[in-house]
Amino acid sequence: MDQRVILHPLVSEKTSIMMEKENKLEFKVPISVSKKEIKEAVEKKYGVKVEKVNTRIDKNGKRAIVKLASPYKAEEIGMKIGVF
Repeated sequence: MDQRVILHPLVSEKTSIMMEKENKLEFKVPISVSKKEIKEAVEKKYGVKVEKVNTRIDKNGKRAIVKLASPYKAEEIGMKIGVF
């Protein structure tokens, strides 16, 4: 699998709230990758289970919003990857 599925995490006030209240992380990803590829990459890279992946494309490229399955905590992953 291509190591460039996840380009970098996105950090903003909105993503911090999503992390805390909805157990979600947001990443910048290449436009060509599928939800399945994103799910597999996040699970492998961070050692978690992903419940759902939503994507959207805006003027800045493609974003993936990843909801983690319980008992995994988005805040813990955020601290590990330096979001906080």
